[in-house]
Amino acid sequence: MFDSSRQANELADIQSRLIFVKVGLLMILVLLGLRLWQLQIRDGVYYVELARDNRTRSIVLEPARGLLYDRNGALLAKNIPSFQLYLSLEDVPDREAILAKLPEYIDVDIPAISERLATKRRRGRVKIKNGLTLKEAALIESHRIELPGVVIQPEYQRNYPLGNYAAHVIGYVGEISESQLKDPEFLDVQAGRTIGQYGVEQTFDSHLLGETGRKVIEVDAFGYPKRSLSIQAPLAGNDLYLTIDIRLQRLAEDLLGEEAGAIVALDPWNGDILALASQPGFNPNDLSGGISPHAWQQLLQDSRHPLTNRAIQGQYPPGSTFKIVMAAAVLDSQTLGAKETMTCHGTFPFGRRVFRDWKRSGHGSVDLTKAISESCDVYFYKVGNQLGIDPIAKYSRQFGLGEKTGIALSSERSGLVPSRKWKRKHRGEPWYPGETISIAIGQGFLSVTPIQMAKVVSIVATNGQVVQPRLLKGIRLRRTGNLKEEPSPITQQLPLAPETFSKIKEGLAAVVTKGTAKRAQSNIVSIAGKTGTAQVVALKDDSDKSEVAKKHRDHAWFVAFAPVEQPKIAVAVIVEHMGHGGSAAAPLAKTLIEAYINGEGQQQDGSL
Repeated sequence: MFDSSRQANELADIQSRLIFVKVGLLMILVLLGLRLWQLQIRDGVYYVELARDNRTRSIVLEPARGLLYDRNGALLAKNIPSFQLYLSLEDVPDREAILAKLPEYIDVDIPAISERLATKRRRGRVKIKNGLTLKEAALIESHRIELPGVVIQPEYQRNYPLGNYAAHVIGYVGEISESQLKDPEFLDVQAGRTIGQYGVEQTFDSHLLGETGRKVIEVDAFGYPKRSLSIQAPLAGNDLYLTIDIRLQRLAEDLLGEEAGAIVALDPWNGDILALASQPGFNPNDLSGGISPHAWQQLLQDSRHPLTNRAIQGQYPPGSTFKIVMAAAVLDSQTLGAKETMTCHGTFPFGRRVFRDWKRSGHGSVDLTKAISESCDVYFYKVGNQLGIDPIAKYSRQFGLGEKTGIALSSERSGLVPSRKWKRKHRGEPWYPGETISIAIGQGFLSVTPIQMAKVVSIVATNGQVVQPRLLKGIRLRRTGNLKEEPSPITQQLPLAPETFSKIKEGLAAVVTKGTAKRAQSNIVSIAGKTGTAQVVALKDDSDKSEVAKKHRDHAWFVAFAPVEQPKIAVAVIVEHMGHGGSAAAPLAKTLIEAYINGEGQQQDGSL
């Protein structure tokens, strides 16, 4: 009895334990079932994608950037095959270890790369070097096992076959920066892409950029490609034809040589910029291929300011070239008739001060034509005093001074046309009559850019037709292959009588034939123009200017158009610290004009 009772108790105990085991196993099965449902049903798509990502990589294919040509089809910017070095972050087990190894094989800026990587996530690609040499590429490939995640990608690199020539017009490209990525303008541009950073490359970046493609590849354990799974080809950017004539552009830059200054040449009838030269310049290949922070700072701190486009950013007193605007104001306001004369003795007493003419002995009896041709200061002192500053400002603005021309380049400066209101607002002072005297000969607060003065003289050349300068002549669309020419710009007519321009032209022609710019006389074309000498610092009248430091010497101006009878080209030249416009600037304009007239109509294949 005792044994059977004990066996019954043990059996009951075993059965109760089995129930707990069964319940436990059932709960485990339920949990496993829930987990399987979660992994396969609820999160199945996510894990499928994750698994695929672990064995595949999606690579953005950079398109070839659109090409740049001059008006005659000469190539200004192209693309050359290049190797770029990337770091595929998801394939890098230890970033610090990889960065420590890289300098053993190639020359790289490790601190700069580390700084960039600090802001990156664990996925994606980061470009760590542009333009690998074949030797560097071979070294990387031969040590690929030691450098997991380091990938060589063949791409195009921007190249400028003319080097320094037209650098300020063409500009350069560079990798999009972190700050630019936050700009709404680049909302659709991915990190790492190359965009225009200066010049035409920047202004027309949306045309030149093209559309990226995408390549999906299968990779091995080291992140190196094994095979392609799919490819969406990129679409190259549109090709642009600019208005500049590279033959004239090169000549203009060569004429300036080592001197700082600018030359602008344009078609006065349609605003086409034929040359836009600024010296000193730079080589855009040095910037587009990637530049170290140290080299960039050196460029920025260069005392000659090679990155400044003096043609549109340089602001100078116009000197006597401003007498063109003054002549228009005198005639249109009927302050003085074209044939009315006044006597110049070489001085103009005003209040407690005596304003002197550049010609100490004076010019004698002077009418408007003689005042322009001999650049008589006293004549313009007197008429300026009669006009007053506000009327002078009004006519200046009619000729486009004091505002940007609207040329398709960033950072254009507007210059300054002063008035009573301006001085009260910005200086907190009243306007003094003596200040008008200085403005009348292009000095004082007045400042202009070379492109503005090219526009002024082109307005005279066309008898008052105002046209916006332009750089883009046409676009070849990559999708269709069609060439789309830019429409003719809208023109306006200056509200001045034709006789006014006729009289001014007469004076400007006399400047070259018998006045201050005889060195601009040509045997092949008639030229009309105006010299100018822009004062940099005030010097005593008896100063020996040959002993003055060059940085304190006057700037030399000359603005012109040709032929006088039927103008085809307008030119503005300024050479910094070179003295008189008649000797330093006028010969340069003459050479450029003759080259244009001699070569007119000589177009290469592919021209517009």
